[in-house]
Amino acid sequence: MGRAENKIAFVTGAAQGLGAAIASMLASEGARVMLTDINADGAAATAAEINRLRPESAASVHHDVTDEDRWREVLDITVKKFGGLNILVNNAGIGSVGSIEDESLENWHRVHSVDLDSVFLGCKHSIPYIASSGGGSIVNISSISGIIAAHNLAAYNSAKAAVRHLSKSVALHCAKSRNNIRCNSVHPVFIDTPILDGMVGDADRHSVLQKLGRQIPLGRVGQPDDVAYAVLYLASDESRFVTGTEIRVDGGISAM
Repeated sequence: MGRAENKIAFVTGAAQGLGAAIASMLASEGARVMLTDINADGAAATAAEINRLRPESAASVHHDVTDEDRWREVLDITVKKFGGLNILVNNAGIGSVGSIEDESLENWHRVHSVDLDSVFLGCKHSIPYIASSGGGSIVNISSISGIIAAHNLAAYNSAKAAVRHLSKSVALHCAKSRNNIRCNSVHPVFIDTPILDGMVGDADRHSVLQKLGRQIPLGRVGQPDDVAYAVLYLASDESRFVTGTEIRVDGGISAM
């Protein structure tokens, strides 16, 4: 039996990077997974690769995570296809570099819409489906930037910190409701995914990753599976007594 055997999972931002790694790992451990992304072709390609290794375990759908009506539609599609819902992974997100003086109000709203509002919508609309399926787990991907601030990450710090605290509120609501749903957040440091491309720019990617790694006590940036393993634990029954907390996948940086 896999660690996610007989579970049905829903992963946003699953076309590449962390989302693709998380969806692939959940499927490899026995889950059936709906992959969603605004990049529909990318999500479909990832789902096809998962199905090549584990037939009929994955499907994909186009999904703008800032659209409330679309949330209702894709959750309904998932339940109709797979027969229920046990795991929600709110992974979709964007980065932004800008100090409080440099950041525009337009981009502030955009970052919060994608990184925070989508988590609110996902939690709000998935809870009835997960409850009716007997319970399960919500895992919200925040960031170490939701715990450690930087001078030039005003919008990103704010949104990711809010995800951390929202996750606790959701956890307490579900505990009080006795619906057998847990909610936790995961906080990665620099992970070698396309979201780092904005930091690399025209520079040599390997050199930039080495420079970022020197900021981390373990001396390197993380890999997508480092985060996927944390999500797998929180999504599985192994964490059945874990709710309202966070896992820091940060190479020790928050211990400094």
